[in-house]
Amino acid sequence: MTAPLPVRPPAEPAPGKAPQEVPGRSQPSRLLAPLRQTGQLFALALAVSRAIFRRPFQVREFIEQFWFVASVTILPAALVSIPFGAVIALQVGSLTEQLGAQSFTGGASVLAVIQQASPLIVALLIAGAAGSAICADLGSRKIREELDAMEVMGVSPIQRLVVPRVLATMFVAVLLNGLVSVVGTLGGYFFNVIMQGGTPGAYLASFSALAQLPDLYVGELKALIFGFIAGIVAAYRGLNPRGGPKGVGDAVNQSVVITFMLLFAVNMVLTAIYLQIVPPKGG
Repeated sequence: MTAPLPVRPPAEPAPGKAPQEVPGRSQPSRLLAPLRQTGQLFALALAVSRAIFRRPFQVREFIEQFWFVASVTILPAALVSIPFGAVIALQVGSLTEQLGAQSFTGGASVLAVIQQASPLIVALLIAGAAGSAICADLGSRKIREELDAMEVMGVSPIQRLVVPRVLATMFVAVLLNGLVSVVGTLGGYFFNVIMQGGTPGAYLASFSALAQLPDLYVGELKALIFGFIAGIVAAYRGLNPRGGPKGVGDAVNQSVVITFMLLFAVNMVLTAIYLQIVPPKGG
């Protein structure tokens, strides 16, 4: 009598991939699905962070993705930052005028643009324009089984495709943050001086009295983290589409919505930590 064949345990899914359903086994409760997907998202983020320092690095793919992300976000970022800075300057200027502290309009509006508005504008545009394109590209490759073919050939899709795209979103976010900060500050200066009757000297003096270098550093750090989040979420949803081409479209919408929610939550945490660590100037 022959001995029974050993039963092989199911293979562990790759980082960032949803586990395959096994017929005849009860699936986890739907209540645990968000926790499982959150863990897979963090696993993909950890895998990408490790793969960044491994060789070979896809230089050509990184340059192509960097140019693509920059080309679709530079002009919208510059155009959005002008009215955004103007709205902040007008609102802050109206409030300070009611309080009798109109001389602090420049410092308050510029700090709001540099610390809060600029990183969020950059991240939202990258998630909406570049992140959706990254998700659609990876999702279409997935349903055409190109990623499975790469794994069969011994090529890691994460190192070959995901890492260059995530790095591109991070570097573009940092560079665009400086552009949006400058354009938003100039827009706020113009509208405050021209429309609200402020003086250029008071605007610049209040900015130099309240602003400090850590304000710029935290803005750049936020942009770097937001770019990483946008790239990771777009890559995760692109690697896990469901239902064929329609699933790719749903994954694109989900990636944008999830990125927006994460950005506002992370921004709140970073702002709270910064205000606790870095004392205000003159405080």
